[in-house]
Amino acid sequence: MSRPLAWPLEERTKIMNRKLRAGQSITPEEFDELTDEQLERLVPKAYREFFPGKDGCADGYFYLHDGTAYSFYRGGLLDE
Repeated sequence: MSRPLAWPLEERTKIMNRKLRAGQSITPEEFDELTDEQLERLVPKAYREFFPGKDGCADGYFYLHDGTAYSFYRGGLLDE
């Protein structure tokens, strides 16, 4: 069974109304729906300066200065 390309309005509303907190994991669908500003709020303050924006996040993660990667899908570092 395949998922429809367009999300139902109630599903999109749930994502947008959810309180975004630093370190919270999200799904790939949520990643697609959120803006740069909303994604930045999910990144812990210690890593925010390294957030390159949504377009710079291949597969939902980005690299920090020391080579580790922060994943939005895990809500933390990939090495942990």
